[in-house]
Amino acid sequence: MNTIANTVTLALVWAQAQGLERIDAQWLLLHVLGQPDAGRAWLIAHGDDALAGTQWEQFSTLCARRAAGEPVAYLTGQKGFYGLDLRVDARVLDPRPDTETLVDWALNCLAGQSAPRVLDLGTGSGAIALALSHARPDAAVLAVDASADALDVARANAERLRLPVQFLQSDWFSKVQGPFGLIVSNPPYIAEQDPHLPALRHEPLSALVAGADGLRDLRAIAAAAPTHLVPGGWLLLEHGWDQAESVHALLHAQGFEAVQTRNDLAGIGRCSGAQWPRVK
Repeated sequence: MNTIANTVTLALVWAQAQGLERIDAQWLLLHVLGQPDAGRAWLIAHGDDALAGTQWEQFSTLCARRAAGEPVAYLTGQKGFYGLDLRVDARVLDPRPDTETLVDWALNCLAGQSAPRVLDLGTGSGAIALALSHARPDAAVLAVDASADALDVARANAERLRLPVQFLQSDWFSKVQGPFGLIVSNPPYIAEQDPHLPALRHEPLSALVAGADGLRDLRAIAAAAPTHLVPGGWLLLEHGWDQAESVHALLHAQGFEAVQTRNDLAGIGRCSGAQWPRVK
């Protein structure tokens, strides 16, 4: 056993010395100590508690994997998203807090709709679909993904959270029957040669990369969405930090109205969307 980092406080100091962010080290240590829901204040209150030898070994192993770029969510097997505790692994993307911006906007769009039909394209872990179903129990939510592995993760989350989301394996709209009052999607939007891709090597490439310009899937969704929306329905899309203008152009070209963008937690345009025209 390492006797230098044999208390909670010293273990966190050691982890930061290895280059880990403090918050990452804290979540990993809470996981190892069997206190995943206790919160970081628990670590302060128990700072002098000693780690057993097996706990230290597990913590140091997880820290090494995190230092190599593996997401904390994969290491702990869970991730909080919009107040829900999701189970995640390398079959799906690690849900980002910035995607909660898309959920906020979606709920605003649903505010005037009674018992709406909602479509989540490329659901991954089910994060967006489950958050919407939880917030709007009257909504009929369909979650779609081309990956059977991803759908296994999403279905398990829905069953554990007891949320009545329906799931369908489909390449975007290929097997989907509309219409819907709202379509949301966080599709792949990274260009094939993007220099940031190596940092994401632990996550599924198919959920990240979308052709040479990163717009392949955004282009396909914008083109097909009109035939799957009710008049006045909304299409909301997450995209890259520099793609808002391009997505606006795609939406305008299809005849959408009220094209606009919402900023993420850092104030960067992260989600763009628009409304399908109402019947005149």
